Amino acid sequence: MATEEKMSTVAANPTQMAQIGEDAGAYKASKNQFYSFLSAISAGAFIALAFVFYTTTQTGNAGAPWGLTKLVGGLVFSLGVIMVVVCGCELFTSSTMTMVARVNNRISTWQMLRNWVVVYFGNFIGGLFIVALIWFGGQTMAANGQWGLTILNTAQHKIHHTWTEAFALGMLCNIMVCLAVWMTYAGKTLTDKAFIQILPIALFVSSGFEHSVANMFMIPMGMITAHFSSPEFWQSIGLNPEQYADLDVYHFVVKNLIPVTLGNIVGGGVCVALMQWYTNKPHAHH
Repeated sequence: MATEEKMSTVAANPTQMAQIGEDAGAYKASKNQFYSFLSAISAGAFIALAFVFYTTTQTGNAGAPWGLTKLVGGLVFSLGVIMVVVCGCELFTSSTMTMVARVNNRISTWQMLRNWVVVYFGNFIGGLFIVALIWFGGQTMAANGQWGLTILNTAQHKIHHTWTEAFALGMLCNIMVCLAVWMTYAGKTLTDKAFIQILPIALFVSSGFEHSVANMFMIPMGMITAHFSSPEFWQSIGLNPEQYADLDVYHFVVKNLIPVTLGNIVGGGVCVALMQWYTNKPHAHH
C-alpha cells in the first residue's frame, strides 16, 4: 500500500485522470460565464502569441530542411498551450472536453454549448487583440518584410484545403491538443504539466494540422497584411498584393473556420475526452 500511495503523489493514474477531466468540465461549464469569457480572451491571445513565435522561426529559413524548421516551429508553439494550461485559461479546443461532464449529467447540453460559444468568441477577441498589436507594432516589416510574407503564405495555405481536408486536419489537431491537456491531469508539478505538452503540440503544429483558435489569429493577420500593407512592404518582398486577394472573410470563415471547428469538436470531444473517460472510468467487474 505504501508504494501505491507514493506513486499517487508522483502522478494521477488514468482512472483518476478521467475523474479530474469530468470535474474540470463540470466546473468550467457551470461557473459564471462572464469569467469564462474573460479567461478565453487571455487564452486566444496566448495562442496568437505562440503563432507569432512560430512565424519568427519560419522566416528566412531558405535552405534549411523543411522538417527541421517545422519541428522548431512546433516546439516553440507549445508555449501557447502551456501558458493556457498553467494560467488556467479557457481555450475552445480543450473546452470540447466538457462533453465528459455532459454524458455524466453533471451539466446540461445548454450549459455545455453556452460555454463553447462564450469561450469561442472570447478566444476570437484575444486573437484579434494580438493581430492589432502586431500590426501597429510594424512587425510584418521584420526581416525586410519576410516576416509578413511568412504570415501571408501560411494564411493563404490554410484557406485552400477542401472541406474534407480541413475537417480531418481539425480532428487531427484537436486529438493532439486534447491529449496534451488530458495528460496534464496526471501531473502534480508545474514542470511535468508543462513538459508533457511540448511534443503533442509540436506534432500537430509541425505537421500543419488545423487549430480553429490559432487560425483566428493567423488568417485575420494575413487578411490585414494582404489588404492594408504599404507599397514599401510589397516592394521589399517583390510581390503583388493581387496574389493574396483571396485572403477575405468568405475564405476565412467558410473554407477554414467552419470545417476546422467541427473537426476540432469531434477530435477533442469524442476521440479523446469521451474515449479516455469511457475506457478508464471505474468499471464494475462482471
